[in-house]
Amino acid sequence: MKILVINAGSSSLKFQLIDMENEQVIAKGICEEIGGKSGFKFKVPGREDYKAAIDMPTHAEALKLVLDTLVDENMGVIKSVAEIGAVGHRVVHGGERFACSVLVTDEVEEIIAECADLAPLHNPANLNGIVVCEQLMGVPQVAVFDTSFHQTMPEASYMYAIPYEYYEQYKIRRYGFHGTSHRYVSERAIAHLGKPADQCNIVTCHLGNGASFAAVKGGKCLDTSMGVTPLEGIMMGTRSGNIDPAIIPYLMRKGELTTADDIDKMMNKKSGMLGISGKTSDNQEIGRLAESGDHRANLCEDMYSHQIAKFVGSYMVAMGGADAIVFTGGIGENAGHYRAKLGEKLAFLGVKIDAEKNCIRGEEVEISTPDSPIKVFVIPTNEELVIARDTLAIVEGRA
Repeated sequence: MKILVINAGSSSLKFQLIDMENEQVIAKGICEEIGGKSGFKFKVPGREDYKAAIDMPTHAEALKLVLDTLVDENMGVIKSVAEIGAVGHRVVHGGERFACSVLVTDEVEEIIAECADLAPLHNPANLNGIVVCEQLMGVPQVAVFDTSFHQTMPEASYMYAIPYEYYEQYKIRRYGFHGTSHRYVSERAIAHLGKPADQCNIVTCHLGNGASFAAVKGGKCLDTSMGVTPLEGIMMGTRSGNIDPAIIPYLMRKGELTTADDIDKMMNKKSGMLGISGKTSDNQEIGRLAESGDHRANLCEDMYSHQIAKFVGSYMVAMGGADAIVFTGGIGENAGHYRAKLGEKLAFLGVKIDAEKNCIRGEEVEISTPDSPIKVFVIPTNEELVIARDTLAIVEGRA
């Protein structure tokens, strides 16, 4: 069966068509700036990439363009849309209602809409992608939630120490994100360890422009760093991560912040590496600035390394030890100096990083030495494959 994977954003639509017989990507791409100066990128393995500026007023036109291109006489990879057996959708927030992926029904769509309060920038767009696919394709739709992997956390991990009625009334609690990524790389790490899942303790580090950690004990999430929203946790490209909450009323009294929008913009758009460097949120550019002697860029890297160590160390303690640490995401997979610095900080536990292997980029590799008691892996994430696998299992009645 061929599965179409859709990730619909507010003004974009990413897609992959995957042949589940061999789990190979047949084609992938993105529709960008939908409703504006739209752009379309279409990639097929072994062919030259196709790029074009094409008018796409809404997601309906964008998806129609995707389907038309997939069957195009010159560029297409399938003869008919009928070859697509189902569609799997990334949905950011499932609240407490979804601990696993589900077949989309009217009730599921209503719940996704209700969760929009918790993810106002994502859930409406994700739901829009589902509705558009239903209109254009008469095949099963499956919703795969970023939050579902973390639903195994115990109350002690997910509750905040604020008045309990806020949880009862508004469901304010830690939910966590990047769940499909943490799930994929932890499963790959378990395969490398060669032990039953229930005997494995793994810290997964998804490091990119957005970043999160998970303590995966016995194959299940025990704790994670992101919270009600993706703002909590480590500093990120433009997000502050954890700060003293009293900073907000203090800045309000100083007149720096006056509205909820001001607060949201400051913490989500102006902070993190951008806020510290004063120049960029791009980690590669931060690295180039640091090498040139830029103090604030060096401070970014030092803060980031320090926070990685704090989260990894605390999760190791929470699980009673760790068998493995996994790096994934754009920074986790490519920025070897952060991995090396963590190895130095964990040397007291016997962790050793192979400097030569740590230079490898974009490959699944163990970068710790054979005598390191805690294994360290770099595992490129594959969230689309997780979505496709779940979609196939649900459509075939195996989940």
